[in-house]
Amino acid sequence: MRRFLLPAAALMMAACDSGTDLSDAEVSTWETIQTRIFDVNCTEACHEAGTSVAAQSGLVLTADVAYEQLVGVEPTNASARQNGLLRVHTTQATDLHRSYLWEKINAPDQEHLYEEHPEYGAVMPLGKQPLTYGELSYIRRWIHAGAPRDGVVVDPVILQDTARYRPSTFTPLPELTPEEGLSMRLGPFEVPADFEREFFYREPVDILETRLIKRSTISMAPGSHHFIVYTFDENTPSSALPLKAVYRDLRRPNGTLAGSVLQQMQYHVFLSGTQWPRMDYRFPDGVALELQAGTVLDLNSHYVNRTGQMSHGEVHVNFEYALPGEVRQVARVMNLNNTEFVLPPRQITTVEKTFNTNERIHVFQLFSHAHEHMLDFRVEVAGGPR
Repeated sequence: MRRFLLPAAALMMAACDSGTDLSDAEVSTWETIQTRIFDVNCTEACHEAGTSVAAQSGLVLTADVAYEQLVGVEPTNASARQNGLLRVHTTQATDLHRSYLWEKINAPDQEHLYEEHPEYGAVMPLGKQPLTYGELSYIRRWIHAGAPRDGVVVDPVILQDTARYRPSTFTPLPELTPEEGLSMRLGPFEVPADFEREFFYREPVDILETRLIKRSTISMAPGSHHFIVYTFDENTPSSALPLKAVYRDLRRPNGTLAGSVLQQMQYHVFLSGTQWPRMDYRFPDGVALELQAGTVLDLNSHYVNRTGQMSHGEVHVNFEYALPGEVRQVARVMNLNNTEFVLPPRQITTVEKTFNTNERIHVFQLFSHAHEHMLDFRVEVAGGPR
């Protein structure tokens, strides 16, 4: 049986100025990392026992267990684990790219992560400022020294460098002509301080004739959790279709969910999307995705802002059309769902669902999407000839 593991969550880190006294050089380097970086930036509401982030990542960074859970331990991210990374690598300490912790917090080199290893997830902290250059340098030198638990191997004066990497704004996409494809734009829109803003927006351009999509490109400003282009199920009642060009927020300003938006979501069918800041997906040669005439597109953006100030999101989407003569095979979306299960409170539940097919199919792209409750997600070939 071939097995494919899709990670449910990635290592999460959070950062802010520590403001602590740097005078005591006798404290071990590890204890300094724990008290001045992890305790201040990573544990509160994130990497402490009982939080959804700790459950997803399998990582608790409180002082009682942090070292044992970091040093020499495999990450829960399947791709990083398959590539031989450890959360903190000691036997190959000089190669920082062998340490998953470094890959996730190294914001100044985020292009390496997004271009070469987008499956590792986003640079952390999501929706907050990166670690300072001093904090990054301190952790880097500790890893280079073999990540010891005892002893002083890095001068804490390095932490006085409180400058931070400032991520560049996102790259706008070129506008396609109607003959070339469909260009859709969201924003710039506001994301309130200390808030998760997720909304839906019905694309105002109607699809008047059937088109074939050969390329999907998405570019997002920093801070996005995900972006998805949905269509509506063919059985959607007209009364459930939203108005065009209206932002329909999933969360009210007080954080409660909007029932009317939840009702509309039950008719959604996935078309395209990503959790990466930039995705440029080209279908296999001769293959294109059919976009039927009359299709209604619903754009779903989710931004996380854990800072104390208003931030802004923006999303660009391009669907590039194929010429009919270029297409030998029309691709379609498999919308496989399982809604017939119950999750009892305060326990881990494993849910399995098998989907059978009697026809030959070629699967070239699979997506899973989960938030704080999913720990692990696997897709397996369950039977039939290979």
